[in-house]
Amino acid sequence: MQTLFGPSVRDDGVLFRLHAPDAGAVEVVVGGAAQAMDRDPSGFWSVLSPETGPGATYLFRVDGREVPDPASRQQADGVTGPSVVVDPGLFGRNRRLGRRWTDMVIAEVHVGTATEAGTFRGLIERLDHFTDAGYTAVELLPINGFPGRWNWGYDGVLLFAPANAYGTPEDLAALIAAAHERGLSIFLDVVYNHFGPEGNFIPSYDKSFFDPSVKTPWGAAIDFTRDTVRRFFVENALMWVDGYGFDGLRFDAVHAYLGDGRASFLKELSSSQKGLHPQPHLILENDDNLADLLERDADGGPLLFDAQWNDDYHHPLHVLATGENEGYYRPYARDPAADLARVLSEGFAYQGEPSENRGGEPRGQPSAHLPPAAFIAFAQNHDQIGNRALGERLAEIAPIEAVALLRFLTLLSPQIPMLFMGEEFGTKKRFPFFCDFEGELADAVRKGRREEFAGFSGFAGEEIPDPLSQTTFQEAKLDWSELTDPDAQEALEATRRYVAARNRYVAPKTATRFLRADRSIDRGVIRVRWQFDGGSLTLLANPHPSDSHIAVRADDRIPLHGEPVATTGTVQRTDTGAGLGPWSAALWVDA
Repeated sequence: MQTLFGPSVRDDGVLFRLHAPDAGAVEVVVGGAAQAMDRDPSGFWSVLSPETGPGATYLFRVDGREVPDPASRQQADGVTGPSVVVDPGLFGRNRRLGRRWTDMVIAEVHVGTATEAGTFRGLIERLDHFTDAGYTAVELLPINGFPGRWNWGYDGVLLFAPANAYGTPEDLAALIAAAHERGLSIFLDVVYNHFGPEGNFIPSYDKSFFDPSVKTPWGAAIDFTRDTVRRFFVENALMWVDGYGFDGLRFDAVHAYLGDGRASFLKELSSSQKGLHPQPHLILENDDNLADLLERDADGGPLLFDAQWNDDYHHPLHVLATGENEGYYRPYARDPAADLARVLSEGFAYQGEPSENRGGEPRGQPSAHLPPAAFIAFAQNHDQIGNRALGERLAEIAPIEAVALLRFLTLLSPQIPMLFMGEEFGTKKRFPFFCDFEGELADAVRKGRREEFAGFSGFAGEEIPDPLSQTTFQEAKLDWSELTDPDAQEALEATRRYVAARNRYVAPKTATRFLRADRSIDRGVIRVRWQFDGGSLTLLANPHPSDSHIAVRADDRIPLHGEPVATTGTVQRTDTGAGLGPWSAALWVDA
């Protein structure tokens, strides 16, 4: 695909381009010297700058106002300053690993807080830990250029440029190469539903990039009905995957792709990746629970997207482990064990039923026919931790036995497991929300956080960490010295043990064709049996803090063959079934 956005390095110089249909005059300023650009009928301005090459800094002067390139591959210093021409030889060096999707065990990682350095190079030094813990992939929170010195990444405004806070494009390429050398796939979270509130100059010269008739929390919606708009994001996705060598992408909040162009844009994003080899893995976050985006072909391969982050898995688990039932947890508090059983066996809890969180409107589509690998299971992630008033981890707010059960279920269910960095060793290090704005924007963020989570009592207090404070950012950094603690070592060993059992018993079956799943609940004990062409898996789980064992009988529909291959808590095999203590679970495979 010919690149339309960003500079092109040629033998005779650099061709600069900017889509600015509403501009009256555009110049490129390279090294202090301005060159007038010519406009074509489609609204693109361009000019060849001779004797210019990689490393040159430049800005666009649009009707007298200097702005960075919205498709900048690198910034000299922050998102409002000069852009930098990047050596095209950097791209294409790293080849995707092509690992099988059903072999994935994912660590979600925020570059800025994963290490004390908070950089791409700093993360390289910790990659051996992730492989040693059993992970097969790391998924980076968004890394594109954002305003300020620290950010979760979801306020990006220069989507093609790695954030200066994390390092250079060369540093990022080195991180990907280092991951691949260790056999680690590496995914990237990308945000295409909005731009951040500071440093986005596109509306000043390309008003139709946005649709003012469709409102979002961030202003006018991005107009995905426009070919040039869709092309901008498709080129961005291809740069990360086919340029840098990321093994896949996670598309943030596709339910917030508003307007008439959403369906065609999602299909275009997917189809643009299908011709690549090895084919990258494509992941969704989609609160709409649209099963049709996860459909499989006759061979079991994804037609559009590999999998979706499954909030319906997280929410009932959280209610069971913590007893919390406020805000968006409220609909799952009526019968969380039943919701969890449905999620384990069918994918979504909401498959078209009215949702209290949507004012009674229906949510979701039937998903029982989809294979478990179409869903990503997690007991924690950046959102579910950071959206708490204080950013506490489960290890701080739930019994240790409950945390152990959640680890077991997440790593040994046939859904694709994902843990948030440090979860593998049970860290109690908090991960509060943080960003770096000033003035009225900073005040608006503080106010908006309280309003958005008004349904949670924790946001009513006065001791909430200031999201704009450097101290809040620093307190979110992982403390790797925790690994010397006996409890952390025990948790890490459990993670390794469960991943080993997954690799031996679960992944080989999920790699074959999914046939069906059955479930039942007996006095609160969940039973699920998954059947694949390669055999069956059977799970029993008692996700309750009861004081006595619960004895359950095997039946013809969900039999128990022999001894379990993995357990947590107290599990006793009996002649007629099994007995499970509180917060206990066991996994059986076909004899």
